[in-house]
Amino acid sequence: MTFALRPLVARLAAVFVITSAMGSAHAAFELMAIGTLSGTGDLSGLTGTLESGVAANVFGGMGSGLAWAGGGTFLALPDRGPNAVSYVGGAAVDNTTSYIARFNTVSMGLTHVPSAIPAGTLPYTLAPTMQSTTLLWSSTPLNYGSTAGLASGVPAQNTVGKYYFTGRSDGFAAGTSTNANNARLDPESIRVAKDGQSVFVSDEYGPYVYQFNRATGERIRTYALPGDFAVANQSALGGNVGVAGTEIGGNTSGRVANKGMEGLAISPDGSKLFGIMQSPLLQDGGDTAAGKTNRIVQIDITTGATKEFAISNSFGGKAYNNSDLVAINDNTLALLPRDGKGLGDGSSAKFKQIWSINLGKATDANDITGLTASTATGLFTGKQLLDTALMLDPLALLKAAGYLDTQIPAKLEGLAFGEDVDGYHTLYLSNDNDFVPGVAGDNKFYVFRFTDADLLAKGVTGGLVAQSISAVPEPESGMLALTALGALAFIRRRSNRGH
Repeated sequence: MTFALRPLVARLAAVFVITSAMGSAHAAFELMAIGTLSGTGDLSGLTGTLESGVAANVFGGMGSGLAWAGGGTFLALPDRGPNAVSYVGGAAVDNTTSYIARFNTVSMGLTHVPSAIPAGTLPYTLAPTMQSTTLLWSSTPLNYGSTAGLASGVPAQNTVGKYYFTGRSDGFAAGTSTNANNARLDPESIRVAKDGQSVFVSDEYGPYVYQFNRATGERIRTYALPGDFAVANQSALGGNVGVAGTEIGGNTSGRVANKGMEGLAISPDGSKLFGIMQSPLLQDGGDTAAGKTNRIVQIDITTGATKEFAISNSFGGKAYNNSDLVAINDNTLALLPRDGKGLGDGSSAKFKQIWSINLGKATDANDITGLTASTATGLFTGKQLLDTALMLDPLALLKAAGYLDTQIPAKLEGLAFGEDVDGYHTLYLSNDNDFVPGVAGDNKFYVFRFTDADLLAKGVTGGLVAQSISAVPEPESGMLALTALGALAFIRRRSNRGH
């Protein structure tokens, strides 16, 4: 037995030496690969055109939200659809259209083959490919828009028992903005449920958090958010402070128009959701210099119970809006604050960073109806802000790889951890190109690798805990299984006849 163990011990020692060498060479978060996804149409099968003349199956906006679905599979979420280009009559609805809300299933082909970039090479090649497009709908009727000068906001694809959500901003009924019967939906973040069978989507119009059947796209649950997130006076126009007839000008509390629940995280055990607003609520100063503190809402997936927490929106001494949110472990989240500058904005990218959020010191902020914050610190009176720490600067890594700050997308919005690769954890970052690739570039996916030691060096304890997602068999696999069962049954019947 001793002699048999010697080769094994030698092999283990060799592995230890190689692993140690890799660890000593690895210094911090590294840019690993960059992938591009382009095209003219998605896989929705939709035909015809939208109010703006754009095809109903227009391809784009893939990186507003990004979710890992196990293995090399991700879900890419466009937002409310094309509205960056004006059209006749569109000004009345902020140039939004009846674009049907959807998510796309994408296979991320990550291979250990060097990939050429502007300066040098990256160690891996990423080749994303579309697998399917899933449209989102309700089994109960929804409130659609009817604005003078525009066609009805009711999708032609609607049938009895299937009513599609759309991005058109006039798709609401009178009352508060969190009416779940409103057709308008501006999806911004997506996460896969623990069972792998459904997804959670957060939106900016309500804000809403909905659960959808992953295979069919049917809404199966609505989560009630705290009332202080809703606006009382809805409008098809977002507007600005002081502008009458718009959502911002017509409200003093609730979410800022077009800056609702931008990020959504799910705890590794699949029991809780965490949603973050893009900017402070109106009663907390809104998207102005007075807005110093943002809110995160925690949702118990089973009971629907909620808690609110407070977080400063000041990073590096300046206030920034938030994009996405993802869970590192049960006690720590990762947040993506950014500017709106770069490719697509016609300017130079200045700030796009990923910060860790420590939930350990948070106190429940449910009773806060409006901020009475210190102008110096932005602190809630009597409340503890969530601790934050800089974890990763994607902008710096992209510039180090040879990209000009004018080539880096203005809207880096989607964030998701992926599967471990060659002993490293992976983090995916995606962009929203507003459906105008000629202006904002193609849909890009940036992959970074890191270790638990890298997290610890940034003050994150506990390491990365991978989300628990049950495997969902592909339709073909299910059909093969059924065929095999049928064959076994046939053989059994033949065998019984023989007896």
